[in-house]
Amino acid sequence: MRPSDTNLPARAVRYRRSRTGLVWAGLRRASLTTWLGLCVILLYAILALFAPLIAPYGEADVVSSQPFAAWNSTFLFGTDQLGRDVMSRIIYGARNSVGIAFITTTIAFLLGGTLGILSAISPSWLDHVLSGVADMLMAIPQLIFALILLALFGSSIPSIVMIIAVLNSTQIFRLARSSARNVAVMEFIEVASLRGERTLWIIVREILPNIMPTLIAEFGLRFCFVFLTISALSFLGLGIQPPSADWGTMVRESATFISYGNITPLLPAAAIALLTVSINFVVDWFLDIASGLRDDQ
Repeated sequence: MRPSDTNLPARAVRYRRSRTGLVWAGLRRASLTTWLGLCVILLYAILALFAPLIAPYGEADVVSSQPFAAWNSTFLFGTDQLGRDVMSRIIYGARNSVGIAFITTTIAFLLGGTLGILSAISPSWLDHVLSGVADMLMAIPQLIFALILLALFGSSIPSIVMIIAVLNSTQIFRLARSSARNVAVMEFIEVASLRGERTLWIIVREILPNIMPTLIAEFGLRFCFVFLTISALSFLGLGIQPPSADWGTMVRESATFISYGNITPLLPAAAIALLTVSINFVVDWFLDIASGLRDDQ
Protein backbone atom coordinates (compact mmCIF):
# COMPACT_ATOMS: atom_id res chain seq x y z
CA MET A 1 0.00 0.00 0.00
CA ARG A 2 1.04 3.59 -0.50
CA PRO A 3 2.30 5.65 2.42
CA SER A 4 0.75 8.99 3.26
CA ASP A 5 2.03 11.88 1.23
CA THR A 6 1.07 15.48 0.65
CA ASN A 7 1.04 14.93 -3.09
CA LEU A 8 -1.28 11.94 -3.23
CA PRO A 9 -2.76 12.54 -6.71
CA ALA A 10 0.72 12.51 -8.28
CA ARG A 11 1.61 9.40 -6.32
CA ALA A 12 -1.63 7.77 -7.51
CA VAL A 13 -0.58 8.38 -11.12
CA ARG A 14 2.86 6.89 -10.48
CA TYR A 15 1.24 3.96 -8.68
CA ARG A 16 -0.99 3.15 -11.63
CA ARG A 17 1.93 3.49 -14.04
CA SER A 18 4.04 1.12 -11.96
CA ARG A 19 1.23 -1.42 -11.96
CA THR A 20 0.86 -1.14 -15.74
CA GLY A 21 4.59 -1.52 -16.23
CA LEU A 22 4.58 -4.57 -13.95
CA VAL A 23 1.86 -6.23 -16.01
CA TRP A 24 3.67 -5.58 -19.30
CA ALA A 25 6.95 -6.84 -17.87
CA GLY A 26 5.20 -9.95 -16.57
CA LEU A 27 3.55 -10.48 -19.95
CA ARG A 28 6.96 -10.61 -21.63
CA ARG A 29 7.97 -13.36 -19.19
CA ALA A 30 4.63 -15.16 -19.25
CA SER A 31 4.54 -18.93 -19.47
CA LEU A 32 3.32 -20.95 -22.41
CA THR A 33 -0.01 -21.67 -20.70
CA THR A 34 -0.60 -17.95 -20.17
CA TRP A 35 0.01 -17.18 -23.83
CA LEU A 36 -2.20 -20.11 -24.80
CA GLY A 37 -4.97 -18.74 -22.62
CA LEU A 38 -4.60 -15.24 -24.07
CA CYS A 39 -4.70 -16.58 -27.63
CA VAL A 40 -7.84 -18.62 -26.92
CA ILE A 41 -9.57 -15.62 -25.33
CA LEU A 42 -8.60 -13.46 -28.32
CA LEU A 43 -9.93 -16.11 -30.71
CA TYR A 44 -13.26 -16.27 -28.88
CA ALA A 45 -13.50 -12.48 -28.90
CA ILE A 46 -12.93 -12.40 -32.66
CA LEU A 47 -15.58 -15.08 -33.21
CA ALA A 48 -18.06 -13.21 -31.03
CA LEU A 49 -17.50 -9.85 -32.72
CA PHE A 50 -17.33 -11.04 -36.32
CA ALA A 51 -19.59 -14.10 -36.29
CA PRO A 52 -21.71 -12.98 -39.30
CA LEU A 53 -18.55 -12.56 -41.36
CA ILE A 54 -16.86 -15.79 -40.28
CA ALA A 55 -19.77 -18.26 -40.18
CA PRO A 56 -20.46 -19.92 -43.54
CA TYR A 57 -24.24 -19.89 -42.92
CA GLY A 58 -26.75 -17.96 -40.85
CA GLU A 59 -27.40 -18.68 -37.21
CA ALA A 60 -30.84 -20.26 -37.75
CA ASP A 61 -30.70 -21.08 -41.47
CA VAL A 62 -31.84 -24.57 -42.43
CA VAL A 63 -29.25 -25.44 -45.06
CA SER A 64 -29.76 -29.18 -45.46
CA SER A 65 -32.74 -31.48 -45.88
CA GLN A 66 -30.88 -34.19 -43.97
CA PRO A 67 -30.92 -33.82 -40.16
CA PHE A 68 -27.80 -34.93 -38.30
CA ALA A 69 -25.78 -35.20 -41.49
CA ALA A 70 -22.29 -36.64 -41.12
CA TRP A 71 -19.22 -34.44 -41.30
CA ASN A 72 -18.33 -33.64 -44.90
CA SER A 73 -16.67 -31.01 -47.05
CA THR A 74 -19.84 -28.90 -47.22
CA PHE A 75 -20.72 -29.09 -43.52
CA LEU A 76 -17.46 -29.55 -41.64
CA PHE A 77 -19.19 -30.51 -38.38
CA GLY A 78 -22.37 -31.89 -39.92
CA THR A 79 -25.89 -30.61 -39.30
CA ASP A 80 -28.20 -30.62 -36.28
CA GLN A 81 -31.70 -32.06 -35.81
CA LEU A 82 -33.23 -29.39 -38.09
CA GLY A 83 -30.57 -29.42 -40.79
CA ARG A 84 -28.71 -26.31 -39.58
CA ASP A 85 -24.94 -26.10 -39.95
CA VAL A 86 -23.30 -27.02 -36.62
CA MET A 87 -20.10 -25.09 -37.32
CA SER A 88 -22.04 -21.88 -37.97
CA ARG A 89 -24.07 -22.33 -34.79
CA ILE A 90 -20.91 -22.91 -32.74
CA ILE A 91 -19.46 -19.66 -34.11
CA TYR A 92 -22.65 -17.76 -33.34
CA GLY A 93 -22.71 -19.48 -29.95
CA ALA A 94 -19.55 -17.58 -29.06
CA ARG A 95 -21.44 -14.32 -29.55
CA ASN A 96 -24.44 -15.43 -27.48
CA SER A 97 -22.83 -17.48 -24.72
CA VAL A 98 -19.66 -15.43 -24.20
CA GLY A 99 -21.23 -12.05 -24.94
CA ILE A 100 -24.17 -12.51 -22.56
CA ALA A 101 -21.87 -13.89 -19.86
CA PHE A 102 -19.56 -10.86 -20.21
CA ILE A 103 -22.45 -8.39 -19.97
CA THR A 104 -23.86 -10.25 -16.97
CA THR A 105 -20.51 -10.30 -15.17
CA THR A 106 -19.98 -6.59 -15.83
CA ILE A 107 -23.39 -5.71 -14.36
CA ALA A 108 -22.72 -7.96 -11.37
CA PHE A 109 -19.41 -6.18 -10.70
CA LEU A 110 -20.88 -2.72 -11.05
CA LEU A 111 -23.64 -3.63 -8.60
CA GLY A 112 -21.72 -5.75 -6.12
CA GLY A 113 -18.49 -3.75 -6.24
CA THR A 114 -20.21 -0.39 -5.76
CA LEU A 115 -22.34 -1.59 -2.85
CA GLY A 116 -19.38 -3.40 -1.31
CA ILE A 117 -17.16 -0.31 -1.27
CA LEU A 118 -20.00 1.88 0.00
CA SER A 119 -20.74 -0.64 2.74
CA ALA A 120 -17.10 -0.59 3.85
CA ILE A 121 -17.11 3.17 4.46
CA SER A 122 -20.77 3.65 5.47
CA PRO A 123 -22.25 3.85 8.98
CA SER A 124 -22.60 0.53 10.79
CA TRP A 125 -26.39 0.32 10.40
CA LEU A 126 -26.19 0.55 6.60
CA ASP A 127 -23.32 -1.93 6.55
CA HIS A 128 -25.41 -4.41 8.57
CA VAL A 129 -28.41 -4.00 6.25
CA LEU A 130 -26.42 -4.52 3.05
CA SER A 131 -24.45 -7.42 4.52
CA GLY A 132 -27.66 -9.05 5.76
CA VAL A 133 -29.28 -8.89 2.32
CA ALA A 134 -26.15 -10.33 0.72
CA ASP A 135 -25.95 -13.16 3.27
CA MET A 136 -29.63 -13.97 2.73
CA LEU A 137 -29.15 -14.30 -1.04
CA MET A 138 -25.95 -16.30 -0.63
CA ALA A 139 -27.70 -18.78 1.68
CA ILE A 140 -29.90 -20.00 -1.20
CA PRO A 141 -28.25 -22.36 -3.75
CA GLN A 142 -27.62 -20.19 -6.77
CA LEU A 143 -28.67 -22.56 -9.54
CA ILE A 144 -31.89 -23.56 -7.78
CA PHE A 145 -32.74 -19.91 -7.05
CA ALA A 146 -32.05 -19.00 -10.69
CA LEU A 147 -34.33 -21.81 -11.90
CA ILE A 148 -37.15 -20.59 -9.66
CA LEU A 149 -36.80 -16.97 -10.75
CA LEU A 150 -36.58 -17.87 -14.44
CA ALA A 151 -39.71 -19.99 -14.11
CA LEU A 152 -41.48 -16.96 -12.64
CA PHE A 153 -40.18 -14.21 -14.94
CA GLY A 154 -39.51 -16.18 -18.12
CA SER A 155 -36.32 -17.14 -19.93
CA SER A 156 -35.82 -13.96 -21.92
CA ILE A 157 -32.27 -12.67 -22.26
CA PRO A 158 -32.90 -9.56 -20.07
CA SER A 159 -34.31 -11.81 -17.33
CA ILE A 160 -31.32 -14.17 -17.53
CA VAL A 161 -28.84 -11.29 -17.39
CA MET A 162 -30.43 -9.48 -14.45
CA ILE A 163 -31.19 -12.59 -12.36
CA ILE A 164 -27.71 -14.08 -12.69
CA ALA A 165 -26.08 -10.67 -12.24
CA VAL A 166 -27.93 -10.03 -8.96
CA LEU A 167 -27.17 -13.52 -7.63
CA ASN A 168 -23.46 -13.24 -8.45
CA SER A 169 -23.17 -9.71 -7.12
CA THR A 170 -23.42 -11.05 -3.57
CA GLN A 171 -20.00 -12.75 -3.75
CA ILE A 172 -18.52 -9.66 -5.38
CA PHE A 173 -20.08 -7.52 -2.64
CA ARG A 174 -18.33 -9.59 0.03
CA LEU A 175 -14.96 -9.41 -1.71
CA ALA A 176 -15.17 -5.67 -2.42
CA ARG A 177 -16.33 -4.91 1.12
CA SER A 178 -13.54 -6.94 2.71
CA SER A 179 -10.85 -5.45 0.46
CA ALA A 180 -12.14 -1.90 0.86
CA ARG A 181 -12.29 -2.20 4.66
CA ASN A 182 -8.63 -3.24 4.75
CA VAL A 183 -7.68 -0.15 2.74
CA ALA A 184 -10.04 2.24 4.56
CA VAL A 185 -8.05 1.92 7.81
CA MET A 186 -4.74 2.92 6.22
CA GLU A 187 -3.06 6.18 7.11
CA PHE A 188 -3.30 7.78 3.69
CA ILE A 189 -7.09 7.41 3.81
CA GLU A 190 -7.15 9.26 7.14
CA VAL A 191 -4.90 11.96 5.69
CA ALA A 192 -7.28 12.42 2.76
CA SER A 193 -10.26 12.69 5.13
CA LEU A 194 -8.50 15.23 7.34
CA ARG A 195 -7.58 17.20 4.25
CA GLY A 196 -11.30 17.55 3.52
CA GLU A 197 -11.57 15.30 0.48
CA ARG A 198 -15.04 14.09 -0.41
CA THR A 199 -16.09 10.47 -0.08
CA LEU A 200 -16.35 9.97 -3.85
CA TRP A 201 -12.81 11.33 -4.33
CA ILE A 202 -11.45 8.97 -1.67
CA ILE A 203 -13.18 5.99 -3.27
CA VAL A 204 -12.03 6.74 -6.81
CA ARG A 205 -8.52 7.99 -6.10
CA GLU A 206 -7.52 6.05 -2.99
CA ILE A 207 -9.54 2.91 -2.33
CA LEU A 208 -10.34 1.70 -5.84
CA PRO A 209 -6.75 1.72 -7.22
CA ASN A 210 -5.57 -0.37 -4.27
CA ILE A 211 -8.22 -3.08 -4.61
CA MET A 212 -8.37 -3.08 -8.42
CA PRO A 213 -5.96 -6.04 -8.95
CA THR A 214 -8.10 -8.20 -6.67
CA LEU A 215 -11.29 -7.15 -8.45
CA ILE A 216 -9.79 -7.77 -11.90
CA ALA A 217 -8.73 -11.28 -10.91
CA GLU A 218 -12.16 -11.93 -9.42
CA PHE A 219 -13.77 -10.66 -12.64
CA GLY A 220 -12.09 -13.45 -14.60
CA LEU A 221 -13.08 -16.14 -12.11
CA ARG A 222 -16.62 -14.77 -11.75
CA PHE A 223 -16.98 -14.71 -15.54
CA CYS A 224 -16.27 -18.45 -15.57
CA PHE A 225 -18.98 -19.09 -12.97
CA VAL A 226 -21.49 -16.94 -14.87
CA PHE A 227 -20.57 -18.55 -18.17
CA LEU A 228 -21.02 -22.05 -16.75
CA THR A 229 -24.28 -21.07 -15.04
CA ILE A 230 -25.76 -19.78 -18.29
CA SER A 231 -24.62 -22.91 -20.11
CA ALA A 232 -26.15 -25.10 -17.38
CA LEU A 233 -29.45 -23.23 -17.56
CA SER A 234 -29.49 -23.58 -21.34
CA PHE A 235 -28.79 -27.29 -21.02
CA LEU A 236 -31.78 -27.57 -18.67
CA GLY A 237 -33.96 -25.66 -21.14
CA LEU A 238 -34.33 -22.40 -19.16
CA GLY A 239 -31.42 -20.46 -20.57
CA ILE A 240 -30.98 -18.85 -23.99
CA GLN A 241 -33.91 -20.02 -26.08
CA PRO A 242 -33.94 -21.28 -29.70
CA PRO A 243 -33.43 -20.33 -32.43
CA SER A 244 -30.52 -18.41 -30.86
CA ALA A 245 -27.38 -20.53 -30.88
CA ASP A 246 -26.06 -21.42 -27.44
CA TRP A 247 -23.47 -24.03 -26.55
CA GLY A 248 -25.42 -25.41 -23.59
CA THR A 249 -28.54 -25.85 -25.71
CA MET A 250 -26.51 -27.48 -28.49
CA VAL A 251 -25.16 -30.07 -26.06
CA ARG A 252 -28.68 -30.89 -24.82
CA GLU A 253 -30.15 -31.19 -28.32
CA SER A 254 -27.56 -33.70 -29.52
CA ALA A 255 -26.46 -35.40 -26.30
CA THR A 256 -28.13 -38.74 -27.11
CA PHE A 257 -25.98 -39.18 -30.22
CA ILE A 258 -22.88 -39.82 -28.13
CA SER A 259 -24.28 -43.33 -27.61
CA TYR A 260 -24.00 -43.89 -31.37
CA GLY A 261 -20.39 -42.77 -31.62
CA ASN A 262 -21.22 -39.27 -32.87
CA ILE A 263 -18.90 -36.80 -31.12
CA THR A 264 -20.69 -33.68 -32.38
CA PRO A 265 -22.13 -32.92 -28.88
CA LEU A 266 -18.57 -32.78 -27.58
CA LEU A 267 -17.74 -29.76 -29.78
CA PRO A 268 -19.79 -27.14 -27.88
CA ALA A 269 -18.86 -28.86 -24.61
CA ALA A 270 -15.18 -28.58 -25.54
CA ALA A 271 -15.69 -24.90 -26.45
CA ILE A 272 -17.09 -24.27 -22.95
CA ALA A 273 -14.27 -26.15 -21.23
CA LEU A 274 -11.52 -24.56 -23.33
CA LEU A 275 -12.61 -21.01 -22.55
CA THR A 276 -12.98 -21.75 -18.83
CA VAL A 277 -9.49 -23.30 -18.59
CA SER A 278 -7.94 -20.48 -20.63
CA ILE A 279 -9.40 -17.77 -18.39
CA ASN A 280 -8.11 -19.59 -15.32
CA PHE A 281 -4.61 -19.69 -16.85
CA VAL A 282 -4.69 -15.92 -17.39
CA VAL A 283 -6.15 -15.21 -13.95
CA ASP A 284 -3.43 -17.29 -12.27
CA TRP A 285 -0.77 -15.35 -14.15
CA PHE A 286 -2.35 -12.02 -13.26
CA LEU A 287 -2.56 -12.93 -9.57
CA ASP A 288 1.13 -13.84 -9.57
CA ILE A 289 2.02 -10.52 -11.19
CA ALA A 290 -0.25 -8.43 -8.95
CA SER A 291 1.04 -10.09 -5.79
CA GLY A 292 4.69 -9.78 -6.83
CA LEU A 293 5.33 -13.53 -6.60
CA ARG A 294 7.13 -13.56 -9.96
CA ASP A 295 9.01 -10.30 -9.82
CA ASP A 296 12.28 -12.13 -9.54
CA GLN A 297 11.85 -14.12 -12.73
